[in-house]
Amino acid sequence: MLIIGLTGGIGSGKSAVCALFSELDVPVIDADVIARLVVEPGQPALEQIRATFGDEILTPDGLLDRARLRALIFANPAKRKQLEAILHPAIRREMLIQAAQVQAPYCVFAIPLLIEVGQTDMVDRVLVVDAPDALRRQRLKQRDGLDDAQIDAIFAAQLERIARLAQADDIIHNAADLAHLRAQVLDLHDCYLKLAQLEKFQGK
Repeated sequence: MLIIGLTGGIGSGKSAVCALFSELDVPVIDADVIARLVVEPGQPALEQIRATFGDEILTPDGLLDRARLRALIFANPAKRKQLEAILHPAIRREMLIQAAQVQAPYCVFAIPLLIEVGQTDMVDRVLVVDAPDALRRQRLKQRDGLDDAQIDAIFAAQLERIARLAQADDIIHNAADLAHLRAQVLDLHDCYLKLAQLEKFQGK
């Protein structure tokens, strides 16, 4: 099965594009959804996080205290790396397990940090959702109520826009309206169906 890795900077519109693919009955396996799944009580990743960061990282109910963890790693790159070393392999395993159960010509892996964490080997093509930085900033202020300093910190933790685009096999430009966005998704859908059929024909 053809696997498309969908990525893009924060505020680029990845969720909107995923929704459009879903409307076309394309399976979308979302790394953010999987990330919540693998830290549920009883999951090995949650125990690893507790062992690494201490019992205070859990709520009294034994759930992951996301706000406390976010505060802990936000200004500490070393601790963020520790967390990534636990989460990324667990997320990767679960995504591949879910993909193996899919019956479709192709599926989409939605992975915000696909390029940054070196997971492009999981996918056959890299699809980047792109929007100008100024527009992304505007969306983040309106959507999440973030200020410039918070947005600067998030941007600094992600790949620069030009570097991300350089890694793309396909690009969706999300600076116009929904109709323009839908038209691009439809074009890519047709392209991916043909590519999937070609791979099947070639026995890959």
